Amino acid sequence: MKREAFKMYLKQGFEEEYEKRHAAIWPELKELLKKNSVFDYSIYWDKETNLLFAVQKTEGEASSQDMGSELIVQKWWNYMADIMETNADKSPVSIPMKELFHMD
Repeated sequence: MKREAFKMYLKQGFEEEYEKRHAAIWPELKELLKKNSVFDYSIYWDKETNLLFAVQKTEGEASSQDMGSELIVQKWWNYMADIMETNADKSPVSIPMKELFHMD
């Protein structure tokens, strides 16, 4: 099992919309994540900075960050692009974070 964390950026004033969209995450996207062994996936929001902090566990080398070639992922990116900072391909600006400490 591998743990990984990354940060993304929410545009000002869209926290309720972000939460609403994720509460209704598309079943086929959720299934793709599970199929690729991504589990225990959480996203936190820092109200002061609009920083989104994501943490996920994976089996093997798969990661949600490696699925950009999947059509459903690209559709999700387009769906979320109006409320997040994105790259030219509409993928969210996502910055990996190095784990410095973990306690079971």
